[in-house]
Amino acid sequence: MRPVRVVPAGDPLHLLTELRLALSATGDALLPVPSSGNGTGTGPGGIGPVPRRVAVVIETSGSTAAPKRVMLSTDALLASAAASSVALGGDGQWLLALPAHYIAGVQVLVRSIAAGTEPVLLPPGHFDPVVFAEYARRLVEPLRFTSLVPVQLARLLDAADADPAILTVLRRFTGILVGGQAVAPALIDRAERLRIRVLRTYGSSETAGGCVYDGVPIGNTLVRAVDGQLEISGAVLADGYLGDEDRTGDRFLDDQGVRWYRTGDLGTVADDGTVSVTGRADNVIVSGGEKVSLDAVETLVRTLPGLGEAVVVRAADPVWGQAPVVVLAATAPPPLEPVRAAAAAALGRAARPARIVTVDAIPLLASGKPDRQALEAFIAL
Repeated sequence: MRPVRVVPAGDPLHLLTELRLALSATGDALLPVPSSGNGTGTGPGGIGPVPRRVAVVIETSGSTAAPKRVMLSTDALLASAAASSVALGGDGQWLLALPAHYIAGVQVLVRSIAAGTEPVLLPPGHFDPVVFAEYARRLVEPLRFTSLVPVQLARLLDAADADPAILTVLRRFTGILVGGQAVAPALIDRAERLRIRVLRTYGSSETAGGCVYDGVPIGNTLVRAVDGQLEISGAVLADGYLGDEDRTGDRFLDDQGVRWYRTGDLGTVADDGTVSVTGRADNVIVSGGEKVSLDAVETLVRTLPGLGEAVVVRAADPVWGQAPVVVLAATAPPPLEPVRAAAAAALGRAARPARIVTVDAIPLLASGKPDRQALEAFIAL
C-alpha cells in the first residue's frame, strides 16, 4: 500500500515536480486540491492508503452528483498520455490553462512528463484571452497543444475576431482539446472557419481524462452502449473510488474477463465505432409522465438565435410535475413561444421549456461547467 499526500494545485510547478515522483513510484500518491494545505490520511475516514500502483487521486465535484475520489494508476495515466500523443500526431509542448486539481489539468502535466517537455503554466485567476495569448507565445516546440473548456474557447474566438494577433497565436497550436462538457457545434464551426484545429474530447476522471477524440476512441479504448448507456473499457480505466466499494462495484464491472466502466452517460455507438453522447442519464426529468433529457433540450435551445450560451435545468411545475427551464445571462429574455415551438417540433411537447430566466452571469464550477445545482436553487426562489 501507499500513502496519499495532499498537494495544493495552485502551484502547478510544485505539483509537476511531485507528479514526476508519484509516477515513478518513488514518492507518495497525490491528491491535488485547489486550496493550500498538506497532510496524509490513513484511517477509514482519511485519504489513504491506496494500492501501490495508484499514483494520483482525483476528487471530482460535478454539478449534479456527490463528490468522488477516483484512484488512477501510473499505467492508466501514461496509457492515456500515449494514446493522446498518437491521436494528436506526436509528443509536444503543452500550455496549462485549466485547474491542476482536475483530471484535464493533471493530464496536461502527465503528457508533458511523458513527452519530456516543459509545460507553460498560465497564471491562476480569471481567464483572460490576452494573457493566454501572451503565454502561448512562449511555446517553442514544433508541436504545441492546450486543453480548454468550451467557455474558454468561446472567449478566445471572440477575442480573435477583434485582434488578429490572438488569431495568429491560436493558429500556431497543433491541436486544442476542448471537453469537460458538451461543445456546441456552432463553436466548432467557428474555429474551423478561422482555421484553428480543435478536437472535441469525451472522457472523465474515471477514464484518466479524454479517451474519445471527435467521436473516435483513442488507444485501446473500447466504447459500447448498453440499454442506451455508454460503457468504456481499456488501459485508461481508474482502479475505482477510494473508500467507496459500493460505488466502485456499481460503476466498474467485469464482463467475460473484460473490465468496463459504466459512465452514466446516454449515447450511441455507430457500426464504425463512432461515439455520440446525448446527455447524462441522471439529467432526465419526467414531465407529464414523459421522460425528457435536459441535455437534449439544451442542445436544441443553443441552436436558436441569441441562446448559444443558454443552460437548461429542471424546475418543479404545478401541472406537469417537472419542466425544463432555460437560463440565460442577459438583461432581457427573448420570446418564449419560438423556443417552445422548436423544442416541441424536435423533441416532443413534454420538452417545451416552461419559461426563460435571465441572470447576470451563469455560475460556474471550478472546472468551467455550469453550476446546475446553483441555478436550480435560484429559479426555485
